[in-house]
Amino acid sequence: MAELMPGLGQFGHAGDDSVVPFQVEGLDSRGRAVQLGPMLDRLLGRHDYPEPVSRLLAEMIVLTVLLGTSLKFSGKFIVQAQTDGPVDLLVVDFSTPSDVRAYARFDAERIASASTEAMENPALLLGTGTLALTVDQGAHMQRYQGIVELNGSSLESIAESYFRQSEQIPTAVRLTVAKMSRRESGGDAFTESWRAGGLIAQFLPSAPERMRLPDLPGGDAPEGADLPEHEPDDAWVEVSTLVETIEPSELIDPDVGVERLLFRLFHERGVRVFPASPVRDFCSCSKDRIREVLSNFSAEEIKDSIEDGRIEVTCEFCGEHYQFDPAEFEQSGDDN
Repeated sequence: MAELMPGLGQFGHAGDDSVVPFQVEGLDSRGRAVQLGPMLDRLLGRHDYPEPVSRLLAEMIVLTVLLGTSLKFSGKFIVQAQTDGPVDLLVVDFSTPSDVRAYARFDAERIASASTEAMENPALLLGTGTLALTVDQGAHMQRYQGIVELNGSSLESIAESYFRQSEQIPTAVRLTVAKMSRRESGGDAFTESWRAGGLIAQFLPSAPERMRLPDLPGGDAPEGADLPEHEPDDAWVEVSTLVETIEPSELIDPDVGVERLLFRLFHERGVRVFPASPVRDFCSCSKDRIREVLSNFSAEEIKDSIEDGRIEVTCEFCGEHYQFDPAEFEQSGDDN
């Protein structure tokens, strides 16, 4: 039987773990949307972090895949948060076109003693610090890095501020994470799994002056000079208002799907969806890569790495465990 294809007025569904690009021509806006399911559940389940830590990391994974899948080159997009809070490090590493790995570092005692407010609002567990967004196109290309302050705000508002201030692009971001419980068929037992969803919309009209926002007056006026006020463009006001109406449950409900959600939001203006970009939980670590890193250690560093007659290394991203014979590095250690 021939495969049924969507007909006129119909659309298919990308399903979980696929980022869907979209465009609303009538509002000069475009963006991306995603629902993460099995991929996210496997990644978080491997680490078994405390729930607030998992929620924080999941939000950053969603944000990273929304941005990383828009890259048109072969390389990496890395989002990293370093803070003075109980969760002092979050790293999400996206390798084009689809591979995601991530980990968190936290103080278990500080997490256990965190306030109720912090537990209910995991962004507070980050404290103050910086969020770095790094584009790495390989050894022969210069890295690009953007940095934004972390100050207790949500990752949604931090990402919006980054694009508004650093890229000067009006941006709306929605991120949702949930731990779902589902009854197993034929029994009373429940299984839990992580789901997350996200959407980013940006205002990109052909006339750059239409992108002006009140907090982005632009121009080269001297410090202290009166700057003209700029009213937000009506098209962007409509987009950001519609995005604000998204319910958290809509972003994670597999029965809604991102295509149906985009239709709900923008059907009156005409929304186009494009082929989805799948993402997967995959770590690029290997014994050969770690051996190469160890080969650059000095003899003293090699000596300090030996425990019980061997060198053991565990990948922080995937938890894979590697063992090496110190004799492999005697020559390289002597040379350094």
